[in-house]
Amino acid sequence: MGSENEVLIVIPCVEFQDAELSGVEDALSEASIGIKMASSGANECRGVAGRTIMPDYTFDDLDPERFDAVIFIGGPGAESYLHDQGAHGLAKSFVALGKVVAAICWAPAILANAGVLNGKNATCWDGAKNDLTKGGANYTGKSVEVDGNVVTANGPDAAMLFGQEIAKLLVI
Repeated sequence: MGSENEVLIVIPCVEFQDAELSGVEDALSEASIGIKMASSGANECRGVAGRTIMPDYTFDDLDPERFDAVIFIGGPGAESYLHDQGAHGLAKSFVALGKVVAAICWAPAILANAGVLNGKNATCWDGAKNDLTKGGANYTGKSVEVDGNVVTANGPDAAMLFGQEIAKLLVI
């Protein structure tokens, strides 16, 4: 398939979870899926373990139609997107286009707050489950949950499987 498929990975500007990002990148690379990075700002982003990434896009300068999926990475910095209208708008636009929307760790709470998990089975880091249920999701507690085009996971240990489940939805 080559890089026929391309996904957008959204990372917090500070304290994204490096292990989650690496696991997802590995799984997508194995499936020959291209990756671009986005953040709320154009500055270099730093993970909790020190990895630095210069985002390819900010929320304001990207076209959701160009990508097959959007994936929100967690970590302590994901809290900055819980009520971010740019992040919410991005999630909603991918849902409206019928594309894959995915989030891991704390990031599923971003999707819940955006209103895109209403009526969906979803999972997340334990500390975010109240956000999911308030947003109308059915919290399952699984390590990875797939409900239609929505994929959620609970943290770094599930990152590789999370990435593989996203890849399955894209390469079928």
